[in-house]
Amino acid sequence: MKPYTVAVRALCEFTTKQGDLDLRFTPAPCAQEGIEGHALVASRRPAHYQAELALSGQYQDLLVRGRADGFDAQLGRLEEVKTFKGKIERIPENHRLLHWAQLKVYGAMLCRAQGLAEVELALVYFNIGSQQETLLCERHAAADLQVFFETLCGRFLAWAQQELAHRGQRDEALSALAFPHSDFRPGQRDLSTAVYRAAQTGRCLMAQAPTGIGKTVGTIFPLLKACPGQQLDKVFFLTAKSAGRGLALEALHLLKKSVSKLPLRALELVARDKACEHPDKACHGESCPLAQGFYDRLGAAREAAVTFSTDGLLDRGALREVALAHSVCPYYLSQELVRWSDVVVGDYNYYFDVSALLHGLTQANQWRVAVLVDEAHNLVERGRKMYTAELDQTSLRAARLAAPPALKKALDRLHRQWNELNKAQLSPYQVLDGLPLKFVAHLQLLNSALADYQAEHPTEVNAALQGFYFEALHFTRMAELFGPHSLCDLSKADTGLARAGSVLCLRNVLPAPFLGPRFTAARTTILFSATLQPMAYFADILGLPADTAWVDVAAPFEAKQLQVSVAAHISTRYQQRQASLPAIVELMARQFEAQPGNYLAFFSSHDYLQEAAALFESLHGQISISKQTRRMTEQEQQAFLSRLTPDSLGIAFVVLGGSFGEAVDLPGKRLIGAFIATLGLPQVNPVNEQIKLRLDQLMGGGAGYNYTYFYPGLQKVVQAAGRVIRTVSDQGVLHLMDDRFGRREVQALLPRWWQVAPGGRS
Repeated sequence: MKPYTVAVRALCEFTTKQGDLDLRFTPAPCAQEGIEGHALVASRRPAHYQAELALSGQYQDLLVRGRADGFDAQLGRLEEVKTFKGKIERIPENHRLLHWAQLKVYGAMLCRAQGLAEVELALVYFNIGSQQETLLCERHAAADLQVFFETLCGRFLAWAQQELAHRGQRDEALSALAFPHSDFRPGQRDLSTAVYRAAQTGRCLMAQAPTGIGKTVGTIFPLLKACPGQQLDKVFFLTAKSAGRGLALEALHLLKKSVSKLPLRALELVARDKACEHPDKACHGESCPLAQGFYDRLGAAREAAVTFSTDGLLDRGALREVALAHSVCPYYLSQELVRWSDVVVGDYNYYFDVSALLHGLTQANQWRVAVLVDEAHNLVERGRKMYTAELDQTSLRAARLAAPPALKKALDRLHRQWNELNKAQLSPYQVLDGLPLKFVAHLQLLNSALADYQAEHPTEVNAALQGFYFEALHFTRMAELFGPHSLCDLSKADTGLARAGSVLCLRNVLPAPFLGPRFTAARTTILFSATLQPMAYFADILGLPADTAWVDVAAPFEAKQLQVSVAAHISTRYQQRQASLPAIVELMARQFEAQPGNYLAFFSSHDYLQEAAALFESLHGQISISKQTRRMTEQEQQAFLSRLTPDSLGIAFVVLGGSFGEAVDLPGKRLIGAFIATLGLPQVNPVNEQIKLRLDQLMGGGAGYNYTYFYPGLQKVVQAAGRVIRTVSDQGVLHLMDDRFGRREVQALLPRWWQVAPGGRS
């Protein structure tokens, strides 16, 4: 039998971590600071010093491997380096125990590999701020270290054997797994085949597939079938919205129900604020009962969770039930269970963000993973947001007011630098030539001062100060990664206050340099959506590999199911919007009177929506209408949609590109038509114009306009129109209310199965 492989850190965390979960804010070095700290320590060592020493050891069916930080053969000293900020006394005792355990395991493997009778173990604590080292040394006999190694392995072995058995049973079951329905829907088999081939060849795949063919099951099923042959450890299903998570969990439930006790562990990840049981308490044992003794109870909770997941899904509700039964935090239990799950369902940010959990664990554990990106057209804007950082001067002012005297000088110096930027600002929105280096330098100094202060006062809560510190940390991180892919811009804060100040932004325009390595890290990534054309646009913006495959799945619908017409007498351009309202209202009323039912009417903004709704009510008060409001909660959105029943009649006024433009399923009589009163183009404003210019520079060929305005706009239109026809039996109408829909280049981006009248394809 192939041995179970475990990293040294994972082995030690599993077997030795104990005590409370303690997340009281204490500044820790970022990944880059940690790397630089390790490098500096190594540079201080003599030439014969061996840094990053690969070691491994086996105990029965368990293979343990890792990299020790350094070994000095002449001194007979093995070192483990840990970077920290603040005072060394504040490193928690359970962290120290974990550090010594790792070092002892490395020591045992080193002695066995090199035939040493004993070794000196040195735990090196390196202070990032002072750059001073504290060495804690112990000498151990090889025999004693071997006993320690075997003891930890013995504690882990039963779990490892369980995991090996689970993997074997999982792969055997997935090899025999049958499609959960009697047959594939039209187009669904083509999609599944393309996904399976992409996994086999280790390529990325862009799959454009229409609504209604069962994309979720059609992508999950073939990837699960590919797991045994491709030795995939995990499948990550990533979504932009909670509705996508729900569809993925439904598909997994269907697959598990199709096979008695399918040994597949599926886990849903939810945001911390949604999973927290005690939002009024802090995350440490002295405050929260679920943090107290967390690691002491984690083992039993973990065992219960994986046992439960054999029969069901560890969705949010099930995970909460297991966690509370063992008095542990549901959110941090879910973080632990990622290691022991086969399928993980969560938001994009868990894999693609700067410090993403799933990507970090994949790299650390050398997992072979397959990634599914649901509604992948959303990854463009979401990717940009992940790698954008913003600082608001009003936040700095709030931090200065709340700051203790020890931090006043550093905050004041940064404030003066910010005011210097404001003095040089020539317009309300201005793109700077590059990073404001003096400002960034003072921000880094402030971060250090804040880190030192927080380390000295770990129990002190100062919301304004801490909030600005987190924003500043992200800003400096993105400043380190700044390049042509981003803009550095300064905007005057639009608050109406005389001393509002400005907003400084590192605005990502092209996420490709950041997202590209994430695609490379996976065995395969499947990006699927109903709107993924043109392919070159997404490949360029997202940084997809050159050998990415493409499939455009034919729709299962017939043109006669959807009557599509262009209102060529209407213009929704900004200058003509007021004049367009009477014609829009008249067309909508005429259509409703001819065919009463439920309709969605999409507008480019809330203001435009309100104006149209007001005129419609004044002229056609007998027709029931409803209106989307700003900042609706998820519950309010569901209530809004629930009013569209098979028996109701009316028109719902909504914003294009908002909550109701995608991931909304209203089959049959729940929705029989849609009006789209906009081409969907993003607003022409200084920010978008600068994005357009930068993309022109990066892509060439005049791509800026298409990539900034045209393609994103048409994607919103097609997504919104896709709400009407959901099944092969649906019938509906679609009115495209703008003369520009008659243009050849616009119609080229509309679904192939549509027949557009009167300005049809030419």
